[in-house]
Amino acid sequence: MKIFAVKNIDLTPKTVFSNKMPVSFCAKEIPTQSQYNDLRVFYHHIYEYKKGLRSLVLTTEKADNRWIIENKLQKEQIPYVINNINAKNINVFFGNRDCIRVVSTFDSRLDKLTPEQDFMLGIMLGYDKILQCRRYFVMRDKYFLKNSKYS
Repeated sequence: MKIFAVKNIDLTPKTVFSNKMPVSFCAKEIPTQSQYNDLRVFYHHIYEYKKGLRSLVLTTEKADNRWIIENKLQKEQIPYVINNINAKNINVFFGNRDCIRVVSTFDSRLDKLTPEQDFMLGIMLGYDKILQCRRYFVMRDKYFLKNSKYS
């Protein structure tokens, strides 16, 4: 899994900036009103991240909007990882570089995370600590039962 980060942006002609917009932008690459509406939550998450309200964000978006999402995160110089869920949807993680490094070590399928990974992810995303502790024990018990040689 590749982490995309600010300092690693390849400055090929497709990402050379002119008038604060990538040179490769053309009319069809600017989000349509429909795409903008689909990405309103994504844009709001960027706002919250930049204001310091979140250190890590996870959002599920349409795969068709991947190019727009990647361009926006690169333009804003925000590290990110994108995982395919299926042909129609992607999971987009973005935020603090260290959080992204941790997330990139996890299985891209969130339903395959270990109880410990699930706990870490929940805490990094800012979920309630007490509820995450309870969730951890429930998941741990199910995980051990499922993976036990006696089950």
